[in-house]
Amino acid sequence: MNKRLVVNGSTHELDLDPAERLLTTLRGRLRLTGAKEACGVGECGACTVLIGGKPRLACLTVTATVEDEVRTVEGVAEEMAALRESFAEEGGFQCGFCTPGQLMSAYALCAADDGREKTDDEIREAMVGNLCRCTGYLGIKRAIRRVLDA
Repeated sequence: MNKRLVVNGSTHELDLDPAERLLTTLRGRLRLTGAKEACGVGECGACTVLIGGKPRLACLTVTATVEDEVRTVEGVAEEMAALRESFAEEGGFQCGFCTPGQLMSAYALCAADDGREKTDDEIREAMVGNLCRCTGYLGIKRAIRRVLDA
């Protein structure tokens, strides 16, 4: 099937299998390897991308169903410079495998400016779908809090 997909501001005309996962499209066809293949069943968040500004799991999303722009960690790298620095300074990552997914969920939370201060419970809720086996979650929470409070 033919599909027009907008990723990080670029339009791609694709001929794909109707059941192809967005993660496969991003990594295999478009060579955007920031979103990681880990669990493959939507439990770890390593494949988190933004679709229409909302975090979504690319391993569970069928490319053919995507209508809004997809943004990957590569596409928001400059916009999230303060968040990346904060993750590094607060010990928000170690091995780095889950970091792109963590950053995408954190970025969505930080970018959702509704004019009010976010609580620690809201930070935890925003990050609940992202698992990390290395850092523990305190460094990640501190990094996000630091950016939100800046």
